[in-house]
Amino acid sequence: MSANKTISDITARIVERSKATREDYLGRVHDAAAKGVHRSVLSCGNLAHGFAVCSPADKQALSGEAVPNLGIITAYNDMLSAHQPFETFPALIREAAREAGGVAQVAGGVPAMCDGVTQGQPGMELSLFSRDLIAMAAGVGLSHNMFDSVVYLGVCDKIVPGLAIAALTFGHLPAVFVPAGPMTSGLPNDEKSRIRQLYAEGKVGREELLEAESKSYHGPGTCTFYGTANSNQMLMEVMGFHMPGSSFVNPGTPLRDALTKEAAKRALAITALGNEFTPAGEMIDERSIVNGVVGLHATGGSTNHTMHLLAIARAAGILLTWEDISDLSNAIPLLARVYPNGLADVNHFHAAGGIGFLIKELLKEGMLHDDVRTVFGQGLQAYTIDAKLGENGTITREPAPEISGDAKVIASIETPFQSNGGLKMLSGNLGKAVIKISAVKPERHVIEAPAIVFNDQAELQQAFKDGKLNQDFVAVVRFQGPKANGMPELHKLTPPLGVLQDRGFKVALLTDGRMSGASGKVPAAIHLTPEAADGGPIAKIRDGDMIRIDAVNGAIEVLVNPAELAAREAAKADLSHNEFGMGRELFARFRQNAGPADRGASVFY
Repeated sequence: MSANKTISDITARIVERSKATREDYLGRVHDAAAKGVHRSVLSCGNLAHGFAVCSPADKQALSGEAVPNLGIITAYNDMLSAHQPFETFPALIREAAREAGGVAQVAGGVPAMCDGVTQGQPGMELSLFSRDLIAMAAGVGLSHNMFDSVVYLGVCDKIVPGLAIAALTFGHLPAVFVPAGPMTSGLPNDEKSRIRQLYAEGKVGREELLEAESKSYHGPGTCTFYGTANSNQMLMEVMGFHMPGSSFVNPGTPLRDALTKEAAKRALAITALGNEFTPAGEMIDERSIVNGVVGLHATGGSTNHTMHLLAIARAAGILLTWEDISDLSNAIPLLARVYPNGLADVNHFHAAGGIGFLIKELLKEGMLHDDVRTVFGQGLQAYTIDAKLGENGTITREPAPEISGDAKVIASIETPFQSNGGLKMLSGNLGKAVIKISAVKPERHVIEAPAIVFNDQAELQQAFKDGKLNQDFVAVVRFQGPKANGMPELHKLTPPLGVLQDRGFKVALLTDGRMSGASGKVPAAIHLTPEAADGGPIAKIRDGDMIRIDAVNGAIEVLVNPAELAAREAAKADLSHNEFGMGRELFARFRQNAGPADRGASVFY
C-alpha cells in the first residue's frame, strides 16, 4: 500500500532537501560494505587479540571468513530497572548465535543514566549530552572491525537515540535493536501524580511520597508511563529496527527470551555473508524517518524526539526539520491514550492491540510508508501482528485484532481521539518552540498572561512555596538550554504548576529547557530556540510582559513593541555553578559546541 498524498509530499520534500548529504552518506556506507568481511583485513596479531578469550571452536570459526560474528552493544547496568534485564541477554544471544552457525561477542558497553533518578539534581545536566556520548562509546566498541552485524541492547531516554546514531554511523553493518520491555503495572500513574501534587502542597510528607513512587516504580523493566523510553520502543518498531511485536513484552518471561534469541538469529541472517544483506544505513531512509514521526504523533509520544529524531536522521544524511514534524502532526490523528495522555499504561496499550493494531490502522489510510525495508525483511504490513510463544520456544505471529481491545486506550482510524497528533511547533518574535497538547484541555490551548521570569527552576519552586504565584501567569524559565547547562528536564515544575492550574489560575510554562515525555496537563512551550545563553529574545523578557502561547495557530510571542524589545539589553545569568560537580566539568566542551534544539541539540551536527 502506498502512502497518501500528504505523507508522500512531505517525504518528497525531505528527500529533495537531503539529496547532497544523503548521497555522500550512502557513498561512505557502500565503500565500507564493499570491503567485505572485515576480519579479513586484520593482521594475525589483530585477530588474535580479538578472539583471545573465545572457545577453541569460536576461534576456529572466526579464523576464516565464512562464519558471521555478531557484535553486542549493551547498555546493561543493575541499578536502573529498564536496563537490569539485559544482564542475561548476552548469554541468550551467544546461544542463539551458535544455533544459527555464528559467533557473538560483547563489543562494548555504553553508559545508561536515568532521568528519573537525576530529576532536579546536578547530574541531570549530563542527560541530554549522554546521547552523543553513547553514540561515541558504541563507536569505540565497533571500531575493532570484528563484526558482521550488531545487536543493540538499550531502552531508555537518551540510550536508544544514541545507539541509533551509532548504528547509522556504522551503517554498513546490519543492526537489530533488542528491547527489554516494560515493568508490570504498579500504582496507577494518575494516582502517583496526585500524590506528587499533594506533596507539593505540603499535604502529605516524604514518607507517603516515597511509598507511592516505590509502588509505581517497583521492578525490572521500563517505567510504565508513555514517556521517552517507551516512545523509543515504539519508534524502533515502526522504523523497522525491532522484530515485529517485540516492543512491550515484559522482561523475565519466556516470550521475551524467545524474541531476544530470534532477534540474534535474524541479525546473523542479514549479514553480507548471506542472501539478505540489510545494512542499517540503506535500510533506514527518508520513508523510515517519516514513519517514526507518524508513530510519534499517533501515540502522543515524547517531545524529546523533536530533537532525537533530527539527530538520528542527520546521522543517515537525512535533513528532517521541525516544520516537517509539525506538518505531519496536522495530518496524523491521535490513536492512543496512554499516561500522561490518558489513564492507561503501556501494558494496557499492548494488551489492547498495541503497536501491531496501531500500524494496521495507520496503513488503512496510507499514513505510513509500507514499502520500507526492515530487519524482518518485509514492509510494515508484516508488523501488523501480535507475537506469541509457539512450540519449542519459537515465535508465532497472529494478525493484529480487527477491533481495539479497549477503545478508551487505542482507537481505530475511523474514530480517533483527536484529529491531530498533539505535538505542535510554535514560532514568533521569541523564536521557535515545541508544545505537546495531547494531554492539555482545549480551553488551555491558548494562554495569554503576564510573565514571571526565573533563571533557575529552583527559583520557581521557592516562589510557589512562598505563596507568590497565586495568579494568572506564564512562568518563563530561561538559561536552561544546551549551551547554558545541558538542557535538563524540568519535571519538578509540573506539580506546582499543576496545583496552581487546579486552583483555577491560567498558567503556562515557557522555557528553553525540556519537559520530555511526561509533559502533561499544563501548557508548556519548550525547547525554545535561540536559547537565552545564545542571546535569544527570551533573555529580554521582563516580569509583567504579556506572553501569548497559541497552540491553535502555532504562535508564541511577547506582546511588547518591537522597537522597545529590540532596544532592551539581554539579561545575563551566572552559570558558574553549572560548570563543576557530578561530572559537569567533563562536559564543558559539549556545552560549548552544542547545536540548537531545532537541529537536534547535537555536538556532531
